Amino acid sequence: MASPSITVPPFVDLRWLQEQQEGVVVADVRWYLDGSSGRAAYDLGHLPGAVFIDLDRWLSGQGSPELGRNPLPDPDVFAEGMARAGIGDDDIVVAYDDAGGVIAARLVWMLRSLGHQAAVLDGGVSGYSGLLEKETPHPTPSSFTARRWPSTFLADIEETMAPGAVVIDARNRDRFDGKQDPIDPRPGHIPGAVSVPCRENLEPNGRLSTPSRVQENFRAAGVESAQGVISYCGSGVTACHNLLVMEHIGLGKGRLFVGGWSQYGHALHLPVETGGHLQDDRS
Repeated sequence: MASPSITVPPFVDLRWLQEQQEGVVVADVRWYLDGSSGRAAYDLGHLPGAVFIDLDRWLSGQGSPELGRNPLPDPDVFAEGMARAGIGDDDIVVAYDDAGGVIAARLVWMLRSLGHQAAVLDGGVSGYSGLLEKETPHPTPSSFTARRWPSTFLADIEETMAPGAVVIDARNRDRFDGKQDPIDPRPGHIPGAVSVPCRENLEPNGRLSTPSRVQENFRAAGVESAQGVISYCGSGVTACHNLLVMEHIGLGKGRLFVGGWSQYGHALHLPVETGGHLQDDRS
């Protein structure tokens, strides 16, 4: 069993998970921007004993142009989803996906922001060499207390535009530069933001790069500490990965602009940048 006094880092490897034996709830958080079914991927094969967490149902509220595509859910909804999955207030959660952890990071960040012990499984399902299961577990519902999302770890659209704000964009560089955007209304990024693509912190096998290499990625963007840093992406999912990575390598804890580009891009009165050029659409 996992010790109740254990301190869980933001990322753990398969060996760490196996050493905990029955002391951890393993969560499969596969989800795809193109609308493909994460549940279908789970049903085709998942880590032994893993429960499926539906990002759209339990980790997001109702999206809108004003709030963004994946706003945080009502605390009662999140608590219900966790309880149904057999996750209780005192449980340790290790979450994974098939995308290097950039999706699973959403659940892990949400849990850690509320004071729960949670980590991303480094390498995810692709790093598991054993036999995958197809059987769906039926966990006993647990007790998970609903708590308000802590404002200290969140930033709103006005704060991302404040003078002196350090804002990092976790999307791929082509979306940051405005070369393409497959889903949002305007290409580009928030003026003054710097590009720190979360996927560039990964090796080709989907595992985190070495701490020194990851730290250099942030240093190249002018980030020496997470204090005061606001992380965003398209809709507050992969931005969580950058926040967890900063914590993991000792830079501290930043804040999440959960609305991301899906909120900012719909605010047509606000200027955007493409590449290094400001485009002011205000009339």
